[in-house]
Amino acid sequence: MKPVLEIPNLWIKYSQPNPNADLRLFCLPYAGGGASIFRLWHQELPSNVEVCPIQLPGRESRIREKPISSLEILTDQLVDVLLQHVDKPFAIFGHSMGSLIAYELARKLQAKNVNPAYLFVSGRQGPNTPELYPPFYSLPDAEFIETLTNIYPNIPDAVLKEEELMRLLLPVLRADMTLAQTYSQEQVETLNCPIVALGSIDDEEASYDRLITWREYTHSSFSVQTFPGGHFYLNEDRQPLLQFISQTLKAIH
Repeated sequence: MKPVLEIPNLWIKYSQPNPNADLRLFCLPYAGGGASIFRLWHQELPSNVEVCPIQLPGRESRIREKPISSLEILTDQLVDVLLQHVDKPFAIFGHSMGSLIAYELARKLQAKNVNPAYLFVSGRQGPNTPELYPPFYSLPDAEFIETLTNIYPNIPDAVLKEEELMRLLLPVLRADMTLAQTYSQEQVETLNCPIVALGSIDDEEASYDRLITWREYTHSSFSVQTFPGGHFYLNEDRQPLLQFISQTLKAIH
């Protein structure tokens, strides 16, 4: 297998290369999601922002690869990829599981004296705040799917009833849940970059009280912003979110 450094195009998909961009926005998906979630974001963000959706192994264009169930292993590889693209200011956005990946990426980049201009963490509490439900990543398939759909009722029935699709999705979902539910820190490691915690009004998993737990993870500024919708608010209506991100990124200049 070729080293990751030789194939960064596997990791960054749907980007619109922009040599005139002032900054880059790296975007990380929720569990089971792929880079296509962010494929149209460049249309609604300022022209000086180069959107770089991250494609994780095991989904969409990387469906033939084994998904990674360790946050440590995944972020070690991603750090090497991102370091090739930090020749200009950058921010990181992650939703749900992606927030955890985004934080760990920012932490490892900071250890190399590379800091994001902003870290946007969406739809998830701080890393050391307990989950609302016990870990279920190791349950048998039927129980795993039932638990997942109870927690995230917005998963379409058509997806759940399509056996071939579920056969492809299940290893990814299980790996992603393993990644998210087995991560822990012995102590809080704070970042030097500003953190913006984002969520939605109807998302119990990432209520305001849970979003503010990110405050202790930065020495810099911290803010919380919520939007209408449920856990997948960024899919329901992305415009308010992207307008907010656009305004926030203007402060970089």
